[in-house]
Amino acid sequence: MQGTKRRVTYVFFYEVFSFFICAMILAVLSGTTLSHTGPLSILIAVIAVTVNFFYNYIFEMWEKNQISKIRTVKRRVAHAIGFQIILVMILIPLIAWWMQISLLKAFLLDFSLMVIIPCYTFVYNYLFDHIFGLPSHLLEATELDAKVSS
Repeated sequence: MQGTKRRVTYVFFYEVFSFFICAMILAVLSGTTLSHTGPLSILIAVIAVTVNFFYNYIFEMWEKNQISKIRTVKRRVAHAIGFQIILVMILIPLIAWWMQISLLKAFLLDFSLMVIIPCYTFVYNYLFDHIFGLPSHLLEATELDAKVSS
């Protein structure tokens, strides 16, 4: 699976799973119900889908220009952290407004997501690549590396 179909599939499944994670964490830590954190989690997911789609597109464009075409642990960690930084800048004010709490309390709630979501992102990306295969630019590099090695 390649191109836009790959990105749409990636984002869809990523957000479905992260929606449930986010709603449960926010409900438990804020002492509110899923009926209050669920809609917030949907809004967070919509924002995250948009950011994720464009972030992955830009990341893969950058990745194409790198000498190494291998998705190392370091590259995967950088990918997850970069994505999370962008979301934090958007989500803290949103959480504060929605939950009617201070920015500090919103930061603390979001901090729990900042700890869990990058771990989830790392595992998700690893599993996604193994289930759906690598993007074409990495497959071509892998094939070339195999030919050079033999």
